[in-house]
Amino acid sequence: MTLRPLRLPSLLLFALLVACSSDSSEKTEIAGSGADAADGQGEADGSGAPGDVEEDSAEADTGTSEDTAESADTATDSGSGSGDATVEDTSVEPDSSADAEPDGSGAPLLPLPGFGTITGSCGVIDEQLLSPDPSVIVNAIDFSTDPWDNPADLGLLTSGGQEMVADGNAGGSSLESEIFSLEVLTRCEGATLVKTETEVVYDVSGSITDILVEIDGLKVGVSVTRAVGFPRDAAYTEATASALLTRKLTDIQESTANVSAGDRWVKQILHVIAYADQHVAAMQAAYAALDPSVKADTILWVTRSDGDDEFLY
Repeated sequence: MTLRPLRLPSLLLFALLVACSSDSSEKTEIAGSGADAADGQGEADGSGAPGDVEEDSAEADTGTSEDTAESADTATDSGSGSGDATVEDTSVEPDSSADAEPDGSGAPLLPLPGFGTITGSCGVIDEQLLSPDPSVIVNAIDFSTDPWDNPADLGLLTSGGQEMVADGNAGGSSLESEIFSLEVLTRCEGATLVKTETEVVYDVSGSITDILVEIDGLKVGVSVTRAVGFPRDAAYTEATASALLTRKLTDIQESTANVSAGDRWVKQILHVIAYADQHVAAMQAAYAALDPSVKADTILWVTRSDGDDEFLY
């Protein structure tokens, strides 16, 4: 077969068709690539619209932050959640520790630790110091099988108790009972020693008080006595208790009248160290039956001693 040569117009038309076909293919590929890019950027909200990508991403971040905060609040309120609940528990631990009040005030729990275990009324004297009426407080201190031995146990006393050991008293066998009267008042009421028996100044000679302490910024006189018989377990009657109370309360009124202005107290405590329950009961009954003029505005504090307590008597 003999080929016929193409004419010029035909060649030009063929070249034009080829060029148009190539341009159309390139535009199709470019358009397809642009759509793929837009889908990739639009995955955050699933719309595939490139114009919303930045705004949606910002909203997604804000939403995540708010959701996290809300989740933290929910976990704290419900007590669930591994992170926030642990932080909350840690933050409240100091409020329930042994050296703070359950109300979160930070005040130490009473009674304070020390030699002998104190039970019963404690931290109750505040209102009674300002009241003109007589009142009664009862508690106990238990030495178990470990009696106080001086000087082996000296370091276990409060600083005031140690000072009383060093200063001594005006005589007699009552020093130990006076020391542990101060220990109870310090550990239960936050009392601090101001003066020992031989340091208190009086304008007139006569009956003296055993300890001058400060409680809540107020000076308080403390007279100490012991309710015990011989033999120790012998019956302790109300009549015996009444005689002791009358004598001691009369002495308290005298010392109150005679104390110097510099050492004057707002009130006195008659602190009775009682050997057993029957002694406590006799003291309470006798005090209730006393004439008001004898009791005046004195606080009667009765502390029963338990355990190996012979050293007090």
